[in-house]
Amino acid sequence: MRSVVGIDAAWTVRQPSGIAIISDNGRGWRLIAVAASYDAFLSRAGADPIARHRGSMPEASSLITAANRKVGAQVDLVAIDMPLSLSRIVARRSSDNMISAVYGARHASTHTPSAERPGRLSDELRTGFEIAGYPLAVSELNGPALIEVYPHPALIELAAADRRLPYKQSKISKYWPDISSADRRANLLQTWGRILELLDARIPGVLDALPLPPIDAQGHELKAFEDALDSIVCAWVGACALDGRAIAYGDQDSAIWVPEAL
Repeated sequence: MRSVVGIDAAWTVRQPSGIAIISDNGRGWRLIAVAASYDAFLSRAGADPIARHRGSMPEASSLITAANRKVGAQVDLVAIDMPLSLSRIVARRSSDNMISAVYGARHASTHTPSAERPGRLSDELRTGFEIAGYPLAVSELNGPALIEVYPHPALIELAAADRRLPYKQSKISKYWPDISSADRRANLLQTWGRILELLDARIPGVLDALPLPPIDAQGHELKAFEDALDSIVCAWVGACALDGRAIAYGDQDSAIWVPEAL
């Protein structure tokens, strides 16, 4: 049994963070659980993945305990979409620059981290997972580990796309500036549907666990869906890393893991 926790970590505690867990019992990866916030993931009762969610300070030990309970075994890897480093982050890192050099022309450069964002939240996440037995891995995986991932280049490789996929709900007016808001919403849902199908082909259970929101969904429902979707992407990257099919872009302090081209 192998398992991966994927976390789409918000850069502030005020915003919720999506989290998913996948496992492989020798017959391929499958989705075990997905939630749009830490609180929902920790709840034994579960929660609607597109309900309104609130942010909270993550506790690594609690998340690992919940994940172990859900999968029935010890988690092998935690894959987080957040800048992480063995030294204090104050500006762009070598890992950011390497990703931007490889994927910048495909519109998938990284955001620039700073001492303030994600700042202390990043340090506390990394330290918390290290205490829980998951040290940050920047080159090789030797036992339980924490890795940094980035959904944009991962989705480029998943979809064999020429450029970043237009799947962020907050940017639909930039993606499609010359069409109506209803058509923008339809395009977004179409892109999400494509991503779900690609993920479900590699991680069965995704389509059943995360149905598309309705065309008239409220903004918070779209955001919750997107956070949950990103967490599954993070988990898939972790699975690729465990399978030896991911590249770590970085140096001795930080690395961003991206799946190899399919």
